[in-house]
Amino acid sequence: MEEQLLDWAIELQALAQAGLAYTKDPFDQERFERIRTIATEMLAVQSPLPILKLRKLFAAEAGYPTPKLDTRAAVFNENKILLVQEKNGLWSLPGGWVDFDQSIKENTIKETLEETGLQVKPAKVIAIQDRNKHNLPRYAYSVCKIFVECELLGGDFIENIETIQIDWFTSDNLPPLAEAKNTQKQIKLCFDAHHCTDWFVPFD
Repeated sequence: MEEQLLDWAIELQALAQAGLAYTKDPFDQERFERIRTIATEMLAVQSPLPILKLRKLFAAEAGYPTPKLDTRAAVFNENKILLVQEKNGLWSLPGGWVDFDQSIKENTIKETLEETGLQVKPAKVIAIQDRNKHNLPRYAYSVCKIFVECELLGGDFIENIETIQIDWFTSDNLPPLAEAKNTQKQIKLCFDAHHCTDWFVPFD
């Protein structure tokens, strides 16, 4: 029932956002705003976030609802994969939201440099995933995650506001992961792609 409530709230939010993007009728605008409020209140029942923060989150969304893009870089060195440690102590592949003026390739390079100090060259797409099918907790909006294998060019770790340190790990010795961003299964997929010369890109 909790999952069903979340599904309904997400759908209502998307319908309200699309309606607000296209309607010219002030009465319909009022109705769509009310639908968005109801969706936010439904989400507040499920979410640890306060309702005011949820309202601000959805109020910032405009236009036809489409998934957000998230890139994750899989950088290898001597059969080890690069992970970054976040301020909460958990580890993840370097990456983040795709900026509006960045391509997938450009964003992968930028995020890796910002979080690790390392320069990389994107080589191939590993997978394209619907985040809510693979990661928990579920988000109230859709996210398309794109995993990209990268060639290491050089550089050294630089202190930054996002990560504490970087390190290299084998597939059988992974640290505690930030599973909202990447799971063991997703990192194993990166290793599989790295060792395959004829990789078929899985996508949802």
